[in-house]
Amino acid sequence: MSELLARVRDFLANLSARERLLLGGVAGLFGLLVVYGIMVRPVLALRGRASARVEAAEQDIAAMARLRAEYDEVNGRLAAVEQRIAQGPSGNIFTTLESLAKQSAITVDSMEPQAAQAGTRYRETKVQVVLKGVTLAQMVSYLQGIESAPQLLSIKSLRVRTRVDKPDLLDVTFTVSSFEPT
Repeated sequence: MSELLARVRDFLANLSARERLLLGGVAGLFGLLVVYGIMVRPVLALRGRASARVEAAEQDIAAMARLRAEYDEVNGRLAAVEQRIAQGPSGNIFTTLESLAKQSAITVDSMEPQAAQAGTRYRETKVQVVLKGVTLAQMVSYLQGIESAPQLLSIKSLRVRTRVDKPDLLDVTFTVSSFEPT
């Protein structure tokens, strides 16, 4: 090792001042490149990745805030429906639908109970209602009466067809659900 150092010293001693200056500049430039490659460049890369992670985290926070607002809104609507079920009058859905039909000047062709899924908190009663030969105004009045009834009624499906013999009249089939606490 000392022999190698001696050779380097001899080599440098035999160089002119101008050559030593040029060699020193090249060595300094090489040293700067090594420092940049070993220290500065990895730190800059870490900084860039950290910025990207911060931006992704901010987007996640904004998405969570939106989801929280949606959850609160849905939860509020659910609480209102549950309160309406708990405080609303309970009664026979068939009787309620018949009285609403009379108020709308409609004769119900048929009402058939339908199978409903068993719930843990609420009992659902489904009825399929068939109306034949009603006007659009009668149908709208009847459906509005169902939606605004004191008893919680929900229209689950609706099928409307015009009659072939009288195009100004409609045949309507829909399913109505009622909920009561179990």
